[in-house]
Amino acid sequence: MKHIHDARILLVDDNPDILDMLKNILTRQGFTSVKAAENCGQARELFRSFLPELIVLDIMLPDGDGFSLMRDFRLSSDAPVLFLSAKDEDNDRLLGLGLGADDYITKPFLPDELVLRLTAILKRTYFSSFHRNSELPGLSLGDRTVYLERGVVLTKDKELNLTAKELALLTKLYENRGNIVTFDALSDAVWGENYYGYENTLMVHIRRLREKIEEDPSHPVWLLTVRGLGYKLMKGDPSRQ
Repeated sequence: MKHIHDARILLVDDNPDILDMLKNILTRQGFTSVKAAENCGQARELFRSFLPELIVLDIMLPDGDGFSLMRDFRLSSDAPVLFLSAKDEDNDRLLGLGLGADDYITKPFLPDELVLRLTAILKRTYFSSFHRNSELPGLSLGDRTVYLERGVVLTKDKELNLTAKELALLTKLYENRGNIVTFDALSDAVWGENYYGYENTLMVHIRRLREKIEEDPSHPVWLLTVRGLGYKLMKGDPSRQ
């Protein structure tokens, strides 16, 4: 896409009134390619034919749920997902973010807030500096190698894809390797200036990142927590330090 308003956006919600409202909001903001689905079956069909670049996804659907639908989408696409749900429970929020969703908004919502968050996701995913840079070096972490330019982690027997947020976090940590990167600096690198309230979300994404770059995520040796301050990506061989 050449411009953020060119993004193909797929809306999934079982309430046709909400779908109409969302389409009107986005159209008024200049988005030119928006399609809607009222259930999982329609969403899967549109996903295959439309190839969305961002998905706004409800949780409770008549023929399934948004969490399962996102898992299906992730088998073939890393398109960012914004959950829009009437469920405001912490467990649902953490589950959605833990699955790799980019954001979670509860109903009722302010149209301006939705547009701001949706636009921020598109900017981070498709227009940020680490996506434009094709010369980022590889990164050796023990038995794993991270290729930042491709957003993948190679282990002995498989290739793991990094999400946009995981890549943003790892890039920031790599740029400051060996030094402490504060919670605020990491949140700003991922969510921009309006990052307040994302502290718990940051922890979720750090945990998911460790699952990909650490041999034992429960006992990390490369991505360390500096209590009360932030995180540090270690240099060299941690076993010799």
